[in-house]
Amino acid sequence: MERIEHINLARIEWCCRDYSIEPAQLAAHLGIKVTAIEEVLRGERGLTFSQLSKMAAYFGRGVLFFMESGQVDENVVHSMQFRTLANQKPEISPELKKLIERAEKQRDVYLGLQEDLDDDERIAFSPPALPADPVGAARIVRDWLALGDTNDFHSYRAAVEAKGVLVFRSNGYNGKWQIAKESSILGFTLYDDVCPVIVVKKQAFESMQSFTLMHELGHLLLEKKSSIDEDIEMQSHEGNERSANAFAGHLLVPDAFLQVINDNERPDDVGRLDDWLKPQRKFWGVSTEVILRRLLDAGRLPVALYTAYRAYRAKTSITDDGGGSREYRYREPKHIFGDRFVATVLGALYERRITLARASTYLDGLKIKDVHKLGQHYARL
Repeated sequence: MERIEHINLARIEWCCRDYSIEPAQLAAHLGIKVTAIEEVLRGERGLTFSQLSKMAAYFGRGVLFFMESGQVDENVVHSMQFRTLANQKPEISPELKKLIERAEKQRDVYLGLQEDLDDDERIAFSPPALPADPVGAARIVRDWLALGDTNDFHSYRAAVEAKGVLVFRSNGYNGKWQIAKESSILGFTLYDDVCPVIVVKKQAFESMQSFTLMHELGHLLLEKKSSIDEDIEMQSHEGNERSANAFAGHLLVPDAFLQVINDNERPDDVGRLDDWLKPQRKFWGVSTEVILRRLLDAGRLPVALYTAYRAYRAKTSITDDGGGSREYRYREPKHIFGDRFVATVLGALYERRITLARASTYLDGLKIKDVHKLGQHYARL
């Protein structure tokens, strides 16, 4: 089989460093021996086009990237937002790095389609001026988002998207839009003064996703920079993470909400706290822990009880269904990319500004029949 000899080996080495993998890992992915990839890197052996294509896909690059001359300019290959996240969490996996780049590409797609719309149809990201105090900022942002008293993850997401922020959620299936279940990363935000992006990891309970969404919104609005967060940061009491947590807690559960909770009815058994707060959890779309944390900060909950509840939850197994039935595959782009993105793609398709094949590509590779079913789904809403 004919092999391609003129490959820029320095670019393969750069990609390996960039994704923190050893040549042996690359060899395993390509299905070749370690000695073979070592020969490639010494310039003693070429790659077949199939192998080169597979390697390019693995690194999220085009085939021509590895055939161009010259060194890699990281400032060109990676955006400032990507570099911010990579520097904040140098240990993040290659799969997560590729997901970050995909999110950036989806934003570019969205902005490109928005350029063809009339000005009055576009949604501008224009956040209000906020104080440094996260509690005061949460009050202003809650009004800005026009949140009612009853919410869930979907209404929170819609409110944020209505202000010009794209909100993506990873899916529950193995694939390019999944954040691995074993990963401690819960979300990240890519700051942009035109169209920022928030990515939330799919979790077992949507109430958990609500807190992640508002935590990332806190980073975006209070700091005006990109950020990536693990579960440990969602509990942090230091620096910017403390501010983002306070912002999210007060935005989701304002002081006025706490007045409906009767402390005299609070059980001493941590196993009954979920039932005690079930009505509030349902109405507000938040977890028991978020409410307990607000009560703790308000001086209405003993520290020992809050600590005991967290220990109790840590021992309680949570079942994740893995993402649901594939019978509704046509709806997955809506769950991943949100209504704002999907509606923009479908609008461009029906106005004949993009082809059906292009729309399929933008919508997570949906089959043509599923693109039609998705369009019919939106027509019924």
